[in-house]
Order: sequence, then structure tokens, then C-alpha cells
Amino acid sequence: MRESLTSLENVLEAGNFPLVPYVNRIRGGVFAFWGREIRLEPNMAGDPSPLHGQGWLNPWTADEVDRSSAVLSYRHEPGEWPWAYEAQQDFRLDDSVLDVGLTCTNTSGEPMPCGLGQHPYFQCGPQTRIDTGVGFVWTIDDKVLPVAKLPASGRYDLKDRLICGQDLDNGFTDWSGRALITDPIWPFEIELSSPEARFFQIYSPASGGVFVAEPVSHANAALNEPETDWLALGIRILEPGEQMCLDMRIDVRAI
Repeated sequence: MRESLTSLENVLEAGNFPLVPYVNRIRGGVFAFWGREIRLEPNMAGDPSPLHGQGWLNPWTADEVDRSSAVLSYRHEPGEWPWAYEAQQDFRLDDSVLDVGLTCTNTSGEPMPCGLGQHPYFQCGPQTRIDTGVGFVWTIDDKVLPVAKLPASGRYDLKDRLICGQDLDNGFTDWSGRALITDPIWPFEIELSSPEARFFQIYSPASGGVFVAEPVSHANAALNEPETDWLALGIRILEPGEQMCLDMRIDVRAI
């Protein structure tokens, strides 16, 4: 079965969307790779820095669909992002466990920088808590771009803390790969996990009753850093035909 997915008019109304082939922002839409300047236009109203790549804003094709699984694909042809790539999402639902696999394959004839992530939204209330391990946080400026890397303590500590309405939009590193989300009024708990993600992004607006917990493979604005730092910041360089993947599991358990 192959069917174009076009019914969702605003991706921000979705419960989750994929980040490919980079995550979060590119400062001012400009970065350099092997002496070549790459320029991208903003892709979200009100934000001068393009974010999240192309996959979240384009239709995907449903290649396989049944009651408990789906395989979606997206093919990018060179444009502002000057490399061709193919991405795939693999969804598997088993009772109350959702597994989402995301892959990206460089189909161009030259190396391509790459990063992957997921952007799941969670409803929350005044007693909702998150419990996860992170080592460091990047503070941000008024354009949500990183400023300084600090130990994740105080207001940035994610160990068993309230998470709703926290006015956070920060990236973290040295993530444990697992986060537990609980609320005393819920008859369940949620475990979010991603074994390949060393970085974690939290978006908890001051109001709205939702927050986002993003497993991501690299730091925000990593492409703007010197190429010698890319590996430490999670950027992968994919050779022609090479693939990278990022898996996410959401496990809803009765308590």
C-alpha cells in the first residue's frame, strides 16, 4: 500500500514529528562544511533560524500500514539542503508500547552531515513530574540559541522535578537515555527511552498544559560550531549510501 499522507494541515497539531536530517536550530540559517557555505531560509514564522530539517514539514508516503504498524518514507531531492537523502519511519504498537524507528540514508554522491530526533508532546498538569538523568545544559538567548554549557543543576535539574509550565526550552547532554513521566492523578506512568540519543531537549512553555521531551542525536546549533567539534556534539558525517538511525520507545504502564 502506498498513500500520500496529506490530511494533517499543521504539523504542530500532531502528537509527534520526526527531526531529519538535523535537529533544532541552525543559527541564522548558515553553516560551513568542508569549506562550503550552506544557506537555508527560515522555516517557521517568527524564528530567523531554520529548525528540525525538512522531514517535519513535508508529506510522507505510507508504504505499509496495518492495525498495529506502519512504515512511512520521505525522499529529499537537493535544494537549499544540497544533499539527497531518504528517510523512513517504522511504527510498531504492541499493547501499550509504541516503538518508533527513524532512519536517514545519504543517497547523494558526497558526504552529508546528519542528525536525527523525535519531537513527542505530552499533556501535563501542575503535579506532572519528569525523572531523568542529564549532565549539562545549554543556557539560551532570546532566539532560543545556546549560550553557555553549565552543569544541569537548580532550575535545570531533571531529577524527579515538576515539568509543566516551567518556561524551559533547553538542550541537555550526557542524557541517560530514559525518562519517567508521572502524575499522581494518572492511573499510569510513561517511560520514554531512546538508546542512540545522547542529547535531550526539553520544551516546557510557561502555559498551555503540554511539554515536549525530545530524544536527539546532537546538540542545538551544533552545525554552527567548528567541524572539529561536531563529533563530540553528536553530528554524524554520512558517506554516500551510509545510514544512521534513532529509535524511540514510549511505554505506558498501569500503576
